[in-house]
Amino acid sequence: MKFRWSIVGRIARALAVAAAAVLLYGAGTVLTGPPGFDNPAAAQTGGAVPGGAIGAANDSESWRAVRRGVRGTVSIPDKQAGVLIQSEGDNWRAVNNGPVKTFGGWLLLATVLVLAAFFAIHGRVRVESGVSGRTIERYTGLERFAHWLTATSFVVLALTGLNITYGRYVLLPIIGSAAFSAISGWGKYAHNFVGFAFAAGIVLEFVLWVKDNLPDRYDITWLAKGGGLFAGGRHLPATRFNAGQKLVFWMVVVVGLLMVASGVTMLFPFYWFGMQGMQLAQLVHVVLALLFVAAIIAHIYLGTIGTEGAFGAMATGVVDENWARKHHSVWASEILGEPRPEPDRAGDD
Repeated sequence: MKFRWSIVGRIARALAVAAAAVLLYGAGTVLTGPPGFDNPAAAQTGGAVPGGAIGAANDSESWRAVRRGVRGTVSIPDKQAGVLIQSEGDNWRAVNNGPVKTFGGWLLLATVLVLAAFFAIHGRVRVESGVSGRTIERYTGLERFAHWLTATSFVVLALTGLNITYGRYVLLPIIGSAAFSAISGWGKYAHNFVGFAFAAGIVLEFVLWVKDNLPDRYDITWLAKGGGLFAGGRHLPATRFNAGQKLVFWMVVVVGLLMVASGVTMLFPFYWFGMQGMQLAQLVHVVLALLFVAAIIAHIYLGTIGTEGAFGAMATGVVDENWARKHHSVWASEILGEPRPEPDRAGDD
């Protein structure tokens, strides 16, 4: 029995010694830091943050580097998050919200006013010889499908894009924040997805009409005389498309594809380019879009109220024979098997 109690006593004394050692180690760590590290106690640092950290000190050079856009180290996959301040964003915002929106708004307003004044002075361009009753096929069903696919998708893109750019200044005060938020949200989705239909329409139009939109000898006279404005009101000879329509065609193809490319860049942020590339793509997209909208407003005017019979050509695919002789006399002569008019001869003389 005594033997057993002696063993228990020895175990108790060993546990007591171990507990005392642990307490002494903990107290020493608090006062002097863990052994093996040069980490002085707080009382020995004179109030500075231990470990050589900057702490509350104002390191102006470090903040200047941050302001210049220096990239730090992050553990997440998006390395762009390592940039605390992206200084180029200030320049982008100043250009986008300043001259781009201002001059773009004036451009659109000036386009509408100039067309209204032109219509008030010159009126609608009519076929003086009247309707013959004989028609010529101008556009096939596939051509009209390509045109209306491009046109309708463009209208959706133009309206939703203008809302993104000017909606908060024009539409928001009229309909309120709740309705504007709903319209803008759905408009953003429409803008993103309808863009693919617009791209498909451009490609289809290019395949169908590129052969008819190559320059020819009639274009020089047409441009020199302003499409007839400087020719005493006469309509100059033109092939299937006159020089003005060819300019619109190549604008739609080139500018349209550039807009599609910049739009896809914004759809997939940071996939190909960094933040600065995204900002440049946005500026290119908006500037080209405003120029595009202004040009298409003029195109819509000429294809509807500005020219008699022009809308029916794309709506039904056929035009009156007299209309063809007036506006596209070279093309009409080819269809009807007649001699081609000379470049300096009026189409309806």
